[in-house]
Amino acid sequence: MEDTCCVSRRWDDMDIDILFKIFQNLNIFELTSGVGHVCRTWRMAACDPLLWKTLDMSLLKSNFIKIPLEPYVYVDGRSDKTFTRVLKISLNLSRGNISTLIFHYNMYVSDDQLAYTADRCPRLKRLVMPAWNRIKKTGICRAVRIWQDLESLTMPSISNPPYLVEEISRSCKKFAELKIMGPCDILFASTLAAFLPNLKVLSLRCSMLFKDALIIILEGLKGLEVLNISHCLVVEVPPHPAPRRVLIELDKSILERASRLKTFLTCMSDSCIMCQRTRNDEGLIRWYKYEEDLWKVDEVSSLAV
Repeated sequence: MEDTCCVSRRWDDMDIDILFKIFQNLNIFELTSGVGHVCRTWRMAACDPLLWKTLDMSLLKSNFIKIPLEPYVYVDGRSDKTFTRVLKISLNLSRGNISTLIFHYNMYVSDDQLAYTADRCPRLKRLVMPAWNRIKKTGICRAVRIWQDLESLTMPSISNPPYLVEEISRSCKKFAELKIMGPCDILFASTLAAFLPNLKVLSLRCSMLFKDALIIILEGLKGLEVLNISHCLVVEVPPHPAPRRVLIELDKSILERASRLKTFLTCMSDSCIMCQRTRNDEGLIRWYKYEEDLWKVDEVSSLAV
């Protein structure tokens, strides 16, 4: 019998394009579990810029409890360490090529984690970060100053918006799209009108929206093209002592002001499940009560996740 030669192949010999296709189908946990340490070829595939155009961290959530004092949440140290580890590995593999960054609405990023992220994502164009409890004013403003290419932001409603919106206006000249996950009051609307009058797209869906704030947005955001107030709890506050009331439909004055927009998305139907949920949650929707990825939905496709 002839001798049979066994030809062995090394991990290095795998085709890098095939590796890249495989890595494209891995989630964030699998991608950061060590594939970049197998060999030089695997490392090159794991660092491909196209693989890191979007960093979706929405599989990770903070293990937290609510507390009565600021920051109003306490995050378990173990979940914080897990998040930090995955975040650092991802950012190191990305080599600064991330343009879209997505966090879960229950991921409470800290100032240190945000600073580390900002330094390693200088080309960021879109940020989805619905929870800011652990981020201080100085932390988010520093990040915004680094993200000069930022075009789109999904954020929570905050009590003191001027400092942030002014920083965006000053640092992010290409900024065009904003989604607020939470109530929009007169202060927030006035701040947008003062500092971001050329904002093109705004989504306030599934939250409490004061009628006076809506009027300020329609009149003050001169460059606005798309406004989404689908499933909002639109509230009118008449002069004292009359109680506030929830509108069941938009009046003529609102519709006339909105007629200049290219797209005005609304839904205030009693038969709409999302409208019912917003009403039941009193304008501050509890996403954890509903379908897992429902918070990612938006009628404006560029703001959906």
